Amino acid sequence: MKFIDEARIEVHAGKGGDGMASFRREKYVPRGGPDGGDGGRGGSIWAVADRNINTLIDYRYARIHRARNGEKGMGSDCYGRSAEDIVLRMPVGTVITDQESGAVIADLSAHEQRALLAKGGSGGLGNLHFKSSVNRAPRQFTRGEPGESRQLRLELKVLADVGLLGLPNAGKSTLIRAVSAARPKVADYPFTTLQPNLGVVRVDDNRSFVMADIPGLIEGASEGAGLGHQFLRHLARTRVLLHVIDVAPPDPEADVVRDARALVRELRKYDETLYRKPRWLVLNKVDLLPEEEREERIAALLKKLGAKRRHFAISAISGAGCKPLVFAVMEHLEGAGAPKRTPRKTGKTAS
Repeated sequence: MKFIDEARIEVHAGKGGDGMASFRREKYVPRGGPDGGDGGRGGSIWAVADRNINTLIDYRYARIHRARNGEKGMGSDCYGRSAEDIVLRMPVGTVITDQESGAVIADLSAHEQRALLAKGGSGGLGNLHFKSSVNRAPRQFTRGEPGESRQLRLELKVLADVGLLGLPNAGKSTLIRAVSAARPKVADYPFTTLQPNLGVVRVDDNRSFVMADIPGLIEGASEGAGLGHQFLRHLARTRVLLHVIDVAPPDPEADVVRDARALVRELRKYDETLYRKPRWLVLNKVDLLPEEEREERIAALLKKLGAKRRHFAISAISGAGCKPLVFAVMEHLEGAGAPKRTPRKTGKTAS
């Protein structure tokens, strides 16, 4: 199934049914009085988070959702039937925004969380409600209220504790394959990752966290270069970012330090809050450096980066250095008060 993480829909709640102006008409019952019932309530539209759904693809094609109107009131004190509500099931992590005002209506961050998108109109009153000692035969009734209508923007932000950030071919997909059972595509050309991938990293029987791999970010992403910023939203909920850097790029003229700084600038252009998240350096592919020069070249690279951030030297393809990284991340998440996660039975456990 193609991954869809953004959609726009229209929701139209149902109109309330009109009240009824009616009088009791029975043999041997003179002046029976008013007996008009109320109209039924119009159907509302709700959003419900469902952890069994992982894409917004259904809303890419079904864009208009309209609830039924309530029935009109009837005589003999009969009220009109209320219309059934419509429930739209969406992935956990969906943010629902009103397109006109820009206000966030709901952030569906938990399974079965509900949010009202459009409220159905109330039914009108029948003339039964207007009788009094001075108005014995009221002919007044009220119309049903219209339901709400909205144009909404749906945006999926995946729920992950750790996000991988880096240039294309830095080894992010290889890293997530090394520490979890997730199997994203890996190849020797840029942009092999075209959609976010999640993997459950299991540290031991009772401790685990979720890692997210997104498509690579390049300089000029804010102007639409590469895949642009469209997938950075999936890092918004993470607690720590791992900036994966290829220390042995295939292009001998590549400037690793310049590229790393350019990526950080793009991150800051997108979202200052995301830029301020804890960000660790992960120097990948150290196995491609000559063993006798490895420590010296890594130290020189860190000095050029001027980074006082926490750093790790690893080889994702061989797994070297991955275990200390995983344990350090787990300790950081526990220290920051992250909830301990129990892996769901999806097959994505540590390899």
